[in-house]
Amino acid sequence: MIIHKIKVAHQDERGAISDILQQVVVDCVTLITITNGSIRGNHYHKDSIQYSYVLSGEVIAYTQMPNQNVEKSILKAGDMLESPVMERHSIHGVDGNSVLLILTKGPRGGGRYEEDTFRISPLHETFDS
Repeated sequence: MIIHKIKVAHQDERGAISDILQQVVVDCVTLITITNGSIRGNHYHKDSIQYSYVLSGEVIAYTQMPNQNVEKSILKAGDMLESPVMERHSIHGVDGNSVLLILTKGPRGGGRYEEDTFRISPLHETFDS
C-alpha cells in the first residue's frame, strides 16, 4: 500500500497550493462520493495506475498485491492512495459522505472502465487484524 501525505507546497495570505501529482501523465480524472457504510472497489487493474485523493471525509482502504497479505489503512482529507498495476483495492466509507478525486494513468476511465477492471472477492473479509 502506497499512501502519500500531500503537503502544502506554498502558502500565503491568499491561501495554499498543494501539488497532488507531479510529472505524471493522467488519462482520466473522476470525482466519486462514498456514503457511510458503502464500499467501492474490490477490483484491480492490469494496465492502469489509480491515485485516490481524499478531498473530504474519512475512508478505510484495503489493498493487496498478488501473493501478499491484505493491508488496511485509514485515509483522511489530504491523503492519497496510490494503487499500482495489479494491486487489489477497495475503499470503505466510514465518516458520513466522503469525496475522492480519482486520477488514473491508463485505460481505466469513461467508456473503457470495464476493459481494465477485474472484480475480486471483498478484501476486508480476508484481512487479518
